[in-house]
Amino acid sequence: MTYRFSMWITAVLMLTACYPRPASALEVRVDCSRRLPEIRPLHGVNNGPLNYGETIDLSDYFRELAIPSARLHDCEWPNPDVVDIHAVFPDMTADPALPESYTFSRTDDYVKAIIETGTAIVYRLGESIEHSKKKYNVNPPEDPRKWAQICLGIIRHYNRAWADGFRYNIKYWEIWNEPENRPTMWTGTDEQFDTLYTTAAKAIKAEFPHLMVGGPSAGAQGKLVAGKMEPWPFLKKFFEACKAQNAPLDFFSWHTYTNDPYLYVTKARAIRKMLDEFGFEKTEIHLNEWNYLPDDDWTPLGLRKEGIVKKQWFDRIAGPEGAAFLACVLIYLQDAPVDVANYYAGDTNWFGLFGRYGQPRKNFYAAKAFKMLLDTPLRVKAFGAEPGKSAICAGLSQDQTELTILISNLRSSDKQFRLTVENFAEKEKVNWSLCRVDVQNDLNQIRTGVLDPPTIELNEVVEAPSVVLLRMKKARIE
Repeated sequence: MTYRFSMWITAVLMLTACYPRPASALEVRVDCSRRLPEIRPLHGVNNGPLNYGETIDLSDYFRELAIPSARLHDCEWPNPDVVDIHAVFPDMTADPALPESYTFSRTDDYVKAIIETGTAIVYRLGESIEHSKKKYNVNPPEDPRKWAQICLGIIRHYNRAWADGFRYNIKYWEIWNEPENRPTMWTGTDEQFDTLYTTAAKAIKAEFPHLMVGGPSAGAQGKLVAGKMEPWPFLKKFFEACKAQNAPLDFFSWHTYTNDPYLYVTKARAIRKMLDEFGFEKTEIHLNEWNYLPDDDWTPLGLRKEGIVKKQWFDRIAGPEGAAFLACVLIYLQDAPVDVANYYAGDTNWFGLFGRYGQPRKNFYAAKAFKMLLDTPLRVKAFGAEPGKSAICAGLSQDQTELTILISNLRSSDKQFRLTVENFAEKEKVNWSLCRVDVQNDLNQIRTGVLDPPTIELNEVVEAPSVVLLRMKKARIE
């Protein structure tokens, strides 16, 4: 006889001790018999664990999250002294063939700290963003061929041990960042960037054919019309230049900041179609900058918005809203054609997972909840989420004795979740625990108990914005 295990969990944050039970609820169902592709570790970040001249070291947190990849852009911003071309090769009149032309030391320490956490690297060849009125390093290099040779020297150093270097086998090498974002990231023309990219990409691929070369880290991709991406003129010319010059585009990198977490899925699918139409069917898709944009409004970041307005804006990004948004996106991306994703940022950057003194913020705990979901990677079918408002993902352990369910309630009007889990246990009792991230909790364990099949009902309270992590483990039958 087949037994069916069902469990009901209602989740809404109690405003008072006598808060009435909601009349309606979001009906969510998890069926452990319906398998999906494994949960993918798409919780990469931008930047590494060393911050503020190594006065803050986040390495233990990187290990705790098991961050899959770190993209190196805006490292130690706003005064980058590592990674950027100007930091590694300070004298553009020097000879890129000579080891003494490079100042690798600081960047060596920065990169080594990342490698030692087990995190892979996406090395951005170029410069960090410059919001200052005067632009110092985001100007087009005078000699693209020489610039390409500098890039080759950096790759040799980190992958071939050249110039007292290393053999890190860094796979991904990205050329520049948001060249359409002018003048903060590029002061030249479309044609100047296309020349820089094609020259450097071909040179890298010629010497290192096994590496993945890509870009252009497009912050603006085009116009979405009925699920189709109509590329902006800059991007169209970039694709055409790559084709005309037979330049590699092993991965296409793009950025989006929004308050709609499902937009990443819509865009990724449209970008896949766009790349295919331009003949880049084998090109990987890298969403290597993304984060929550409160109210879809960049205004508070402006230079004239100092003080409380700017602080409140960043508090929303790092707080419960941003945490619920982060969890939603990581769940949605499981069904999107994205190969690599990197949250901006994983350090003490204003947009980061950590505060000025290295303290974890709410968005860190949402990332940690996703990592705990990854510990049970055998994804099973979950029903009932509202795209753009809530998200659910569930996974079994390899031995199928544990089940983890991650629920993110970003802005669902239904405060209550009624969750039914099917086909997990037969006769076994099930030990369970529930943690959440919200205004009051940092992935704290709220309650625990034992479930006794076939039917158990629990009442729990979680109001948007919040993240809920439910873990269940079959009890051993004596």
